[in-house]
Amino acid sequence: MQISTLDPHNSAHIRQAAALLVAGFADLAPSAWPDLEAALAEVRDQCGPDKISRAAVIEDRVVGWVAATPTYDGHAWELHPLVVDPARQGQGIGRALVEEVARAVRARGGVTLYAWTDDESNLTSLGGKTLYPDPLAHLATLQSRPPHPLGFYRRLGFAPAGVLPDANGPGKPDILLALPLERPAL
Repeated sequence: MQISTLDPHNSAHIRQAAALLVAGFADLAPSAWPDLEAALAEVRDQCGPDKISRAAVIEDRVVGWVAATPTYDGHAWELHPLVVDPARQGQGIGRALVEEVARAVRARGGVTLYAWTDDESNLTSLGGKTLYPDPLAHLATLQSRPPHPLGFYRRLGFAPAGVLPDANGPGKPDILLALPLERPAL
């Protein structure tokens, strides 16, 4: 497997990454990229010059893709999206992509990598519930079950950092996870 920058001029790789988005999110978040056209727009947008976009390629086929966007003056970067071919999940591809993005973010001076992970299918202890009046109390006892990616992110060192109740409709929160890349001197 080779991990490299997703070349915005390689139309085959762009289409393969887009197809992965459609397939990879079909069950967990079907409205995210419901068709190839929406996924192509996302991939092209995430290949911008100020962003980080990496593809995992095996035999000239994109089997995983990740992007990151700088926020907060480049101190924090949002990891969005991350997708691995469903047939190749559990083989270390997602981990390798996140580790590569973390290295690239550090090289650009970033100190935090964060991701939002939706729960549209009640696969976490926050799904299907009213989280008010104290969303953070619910976050403190956060649990999940596969195929929700929370366990994957936690194994990489991400920690729950917040929750947006009802972000995707009643009882469908978006969960914020953050990974410290270095501890700046205070």
